[in-house]
Amino acid sequence: MARKSIGIVMNGVTGRMGYRQHLLRSILAIREQGGLRLADGTDLWPEPVLVGRSEAKLRDLAARHGLDAWTTDLDEALARPDTEVYFDAQVTSARVEAIRTAVAAGKHVYTEKPLADDLDGALALARLADEAGIKHGVVQDKLFLPGLLKLKRLIDGGFFGRILSVRGEFGYWVFEGDWQEAQRPSWNYRAEDGGGIILDMFCHWRYVLDAIAQVRSVQALGATHVPERVDEDGKPYEATADDAAYGIFELDGGIVAQINSSWTTRVFRDELVEFQVDGTEGSAVAGLRRCRVQHRSMTPKPVWNPDLPATEDFRSQWQEIPDNTEFDNGFKTQWEMFLRHVAEDAPFEWDFYAGARGVQLAELGLQAWREGRRLEVPELRR
Repeated sequence: MARKSIGIVMNGVTGRMGYRQHLLRSILAIREQGGLRLADGTDLWPEPVLVGRSEAKLRDLAARHGLDAWTTDLDEALARPDTEVYFDAQVTSARVEAIRTAVAAGKHVYTEKPLADDLDGALALARLADEAGIKHGVVQDKLFLPGLLKLKRLIDGGFFGRILSVRGEFGYWVFEGDWQEAQRPSWNYRAEDGGGIILDMFCHWRYVLDAIAQVRSVQALGATHVPERVDEDGKPYEATADDAAYGIFELDGGIVAQINSSWTTRVFRDELVEFQVDGTEGSAVAGLRRCRVQHRSMTPKPVWNPDLPATEDFRSQWQEIPDNTEFDNGFKTQWEMFLRHVAEDAPFEWDFYAGARGVQLAELGLQAWREGRRLEVPELRR
């Protein structure tokens, strides 16, 4: 079978997300399966060029996985004639300038979110990419989680009847870094470095909610519950960014969504993120992998009586949605779709404008928090 190589400049792969999800579980996984089979029978073979700030980390990473193309010089990587795609998994504050450089070099661009720190910056990148005639995309990985794919199956099948509300819970306890090492990088808690849970997670919630119905308004309350943390070098620092956010969103059709996002909560649920969707005909609870439902015809009739102990096992009254298919890693699935988009012009709807919509909601969420009011979410046009 014919093989065609595609060079991918991967910037930020020494970081947790860039390495685990994008290099290891996506690009290297595609290579392990023999490449990506295109419609004409050709196997597309990704050739990563690793880019980062630490020469030692890059050398170790390349040696560990049998790769020989790496550099600390982004311009050098982009100047290689055998690279077609630029991927960015850096800290948000470094992303805009790097993407501008990649677009100027004529590379197609796929990037982690948020696309930029603010909406103006995100839209400027989208228009720049369009003017350059390059293909562009933003990671929207939660759409490809097994639990949310099952939820989409229910929505498309009309299971809920008229959807009334959505309730989401996301988060876990991120250690402060003193007596136990923090499991998230310190820049996440510094606003000046692009940190903050609203900027991070509202970009996700935009595409998750839009898959149910378009977001029309937002109210949000943010908080910095842990004001001081300890960085990777053991030095205390002031946390200047929000580490928790409590949002209310109005969607088309009068649907009300409430989503709590927190790095300062201890988990008492089955998965780190769960969404409950309630409708006139049934309800569902979807997480990373599982999805359970309760149809109208199977809904029990509980009675409020605080004087007696609860005797019903409410969780047992829900039914598990079967997989009915094999689910691949969500990051890898979207990578394959973007590579098909580049190689054979296959459809890909999650472009820079989709990324800008996420930044828009985060920006409005921060404004709603500052001003203490509900804000409309205007429709973005190209």
